[in-house]
Amino acid sequence: MSSSAPAPATVTRSNRDPLRLVDVDFVRFYVGNAKQAAYFYAQSFGFEIEQISDLTTGSRDAASYLLTQGNIRFLLTTGLHHQHPACQEVALYGDGIKDIAFTVDDATKAYEECLRRGAESAYEPVEVSDEHGTVVMAGIKAMGRVIHSFVSRTGEYSLDNVKKGGQFMPKFQKQTDLAINQYNRQNPVGLFYVDHCVANVELGKMNYWVDWYSEILDFNLFKHFDDNDISTEYSALMSKVMDSGRELIKIPINEPAEGKRKSQIQEYLDWHNDTPGIQHLALLTKDELHTVSRLRQRGVDFLRIPDTYYETVWDRVGEVKEDNEVIRDLKILVDRDDKGYLLQIFTKPLQDRPTLFFEIICRRGSESFGKGNFKALFESLEIEQARRGNL
Repeated sequence: MSSSAPAPATVTRSNRDPLRLVDVDFVRFYVGNAKQAAYFYAQSFGFEIEQISDLTTGSRDAASYLLTQGNIRFLLTTGLHHQHPACQEVALYGDGIKDIAFTVDDATKAYEECLRRGAESAYEPVEVSDEHGTVVMAGIKAMGRVIHSFVSRTGEYSLDNVKKGGQFMPKFQKQTDLAINQYNRQNPVGLFYVDHCVANVELGKMNYWVDWYSEILDFNLFKHFDDNDISTEYSALMSKVMDSGRELIKIPINEPAEGKRKSQIQEYLDWHNDTPGIQHLALLTKDELHTVSRLRQRGVDFLRIPDTYYETVWDRVGEVKEDNEVIRDLKILVDRDDKGYLLQIFTKPLQDRPTLFFEIICRRGSESFGKGNFKALFESLEIEQARRGNL
């Protein structure tokens, strides 16, 4: 049976606390071609290609594209020489998420506090500055290829200024004349926040990383799902959701569970060089029907949900304010908990390796993750695994 930990109280931390996480500063992807990937996410998901750092701006080792939508900041990075870590990791894993970065008051102190608690360094503090301000970054290793950077900002590079369209950091240049940006402003998709990121780890490692997030970053156990909750006739997994204790990103941690066939977690590990990592990001919208409709018009492929799902869902979920027929036509999943309901839908893999996808989620009070949809979702995933020959 599943169990839910009590909702953690809001953590009130003083500015002197080195691990007071202010926001998700950015999510960094390592990709094979940042320029092409930027246009894919802009065209398919409505992101603005806001700023670029490359050879033309003085960056000699990597090209990075800052994509924004609402409070979402994606940083797509490609190495410009074979020794750059992005080139090496793309060869091993394909395109994927490298870094979930947090804004803090003092990146160096946050980094040092995590090392004191037992974290392993990913990279030591690096300061970049010019006449406009300073950005300090330092990173610690998390599961597999994933790291967490701490970012502190001063002057014109403050997070508040970045949110208003200010320069991201030195050697970034704003893009003012891209037709795709103008189109996306005129035809908004409506994504505005990274709700959660899901990490896949090896069998037997879920509790290790639960303890790690608790001990290193002061996260709390928010919810727990076992193989009775997340299973089909053929496959299963277990999951524990970690939460920072405030309105910030949640991190579900999944591991495979015993089943007749290969779970989606094991498929991920098989095609991710047997290395843990981030399997998907859940992006929040305030209007699921509008957002999903726009994404389908842009050509985004979603998992196929059978029509039979909608024969029973309303008896389970009850009344919602959205049009039931439109929900069915768009193949959106619906679930309810004691706080309200949610709507969610999952894309197919975003690249050739089945190692990264997005969830589009809208919360109407619900704090859960769609437990009532697990069976329908995983059956749909198994259909896609079978088509790939990986079940």
